[in-house]
Amino acid sequence: MRSIAPVLASALYAFAAMTSPAIAADKFPQPLAEESLPSVAKLPATWPQSWVTIHDFHFGAILDGRVAVVDTADPVQPLKGLVRAAQFANFLIAKDRGELYTTETFYSRLTRGERTDAITIWDAASLQPKGEIVLPGGKRQQSVTYPHLFQLTNGGKWALVANFTPAQSVTVVDLAARKVLNEIDLPGCAQIYPTGSSGFTSLCADGSLFSVTLDANGAAASSKSVPKVQDIDNQPLFSTPAMVGTTAWFVSFHGMVQGFDLSGPVAKPLPGSFSVGTADGGAPEWRPGGWQVINADAAGKLYVLMSPYGQEGTHKDGGTEVWVVDPIKKARTLRIALKGQTLAIAVTKESTPHLVAAQASGAIDIYDAATGAFVRSLGATVAANPILIQVP
Repeated sequence: MRSIAPVLASALYAFAAMTSPAIAADKFPQPLAEESLPSVAKLPATWPQSWVTIHDFHFGAILDGRVAVVDTADPVQPLKGLVRAAQFANFLIAKDRGELYTTETFYSRLTRGERTDAITIWDAASLQPKGEIVLPGGKRQQSVTYPHLFQLTNGGKWALVANFTPAQSVTVVDLAARKVLNEIDLPGCAQIYPTGSSGFTSLCADGSLFSVTLDANGAAASSKSVPKVQDIDNQPLFSTPAMVGTTAWFVSFHGMVQGFDLSGPVAKPLPGSFSVGTADGGAPEWRPGGWQVINADAAGKLYVLMSPYGQEGTHKDGGTEVWVVDPIKKARTLRIALKGQTLAIAVTKESTPHLVAAQASGAIDIYDAATGAFVRSLGATVAANPILIQVP
């Protein structure tokens, strides 16, 4: 009898639904209107200033990396779209062209077979691919993403792509003509910082910097090395700076801030490096930590991600506070307590700027950049492993 009871109950319920209009209307509502497929919305041609992109490295499936387009002002539906970014990809935004770019690597058998490196060109409104430029040699640098492995120069007309085989070089690509122009050898140096009107600078393993000026064909017209711009042994710099105009502000593993003027053909270290103030409290020591540890607002203030547990080897562990620093006065102006261990920070270009903080858990938190007040959390809804935030 136990096995028959559920069947009997179902039959009686079905009979009641057919004979009772009230029950039928309540339990079996009218079907939804048909929706035409595919149904894909477009993003606005000009993205609102509350929007950022968040690079989801997707450690659980690196082949399926992606970049999320996120509205930090929308707590209900912050995710506006995704751009696929396969296999250790890098990402760029070209607002004036209405285009997005990813450097990606593909294999003919997914994880093996013939390798193809390419720049994929995406439409910024539809987030659909509109072209690609194949990169020769299978040498694009594959590493956990840094923003300065893929940069624009020459007024945004050219892209610079970092290579590592482990020989280091930079490929110069004409985005308008959709072709590779040249390759610049870069022995012992890494990262790409656009310099002057059409050039770039890299930091080198011996503590020097190396600046290259490119000619009309994307070849090296001139180059210069500037020695001893950083103390590799005692004050090594994080490789991702905060940009204020053409000034790149770097912070060291121990909290020293160093500026570089990138406006001319050769990068120039600015005089007067200073500390963010790591000595005042903490156990064992306040130090910068995370993946994207320094950013800047439109007024030129610097935001540094800090941890109270700094020691040798903790520079990638993330931080629990953001310290706001005035680089002109060389003084800290605010401390912002964060909701959790955070790996990346950025500041929006809104009239009332917001600090965007990506936790190691995947949660994205929003703070008032001027006061440090917590505004909202978007939760872990837009990315599995958010490690890099870009402000268009």
